[in-house]
Amino acid sequence: MSTVMFKTIEASDIPALMDIYNHFVMNSTASFHTEPVTITEFTESVIHPNSRFQTFVITLNGELQGYVQVMPHKKKQAYATTGEVTIYLQPGCVGKGIGSAAIQFIETFAKEQDFHSLISTICADNKPSIHMFSKNGYTQCAHFREVGFKWGKFLDIVTYQKII
Repeated sequence: MSTVMFKTIEASDIPALMDIYNHFVMNSTASFHTEPVTITEFTESVIHPNSRFQTFVITLNGELQGYVQVMPHKKKQAYATTGEVTIYLQPGCVGKGIGSAAIQFIETFAKEQDFHSLISTICADNKPSIHMFSKNGYTQCAHFREVGFKWGKFLDIVTYQKII
């Protein structure tokens, strides 16, 4: 039986997770970075000084699969009850239930931290991510057209939201 586990990120996890992220930077539109991120940039994106905002390493049967995080949606105080959820998994993890397990895990954590609303911003081309969030109760609440430009084409983003 497969066991998906979550642990708080540690400094030793950062290089492997950065490699996963940079794979998507260089091979997809899942990230709007157009150049690989540095260790400093990646560390700043996964470690937050406020403990309400966390990144968790995802493993399946002890093997690193990726990460899930809840980070600030915006910096202004009135947004304090809204978190932005991001998930990046190893290539080839689609269809194993890891993403759904990660969403359920981060929602539980977010409730414990008094979040009310969670959002995820996704490239409109990223059908697997859209499907994963939709099947977990997130609904599309925004569609921004041609806000990114990568690999010679304009890209749309969609925002999905769930009140938890």
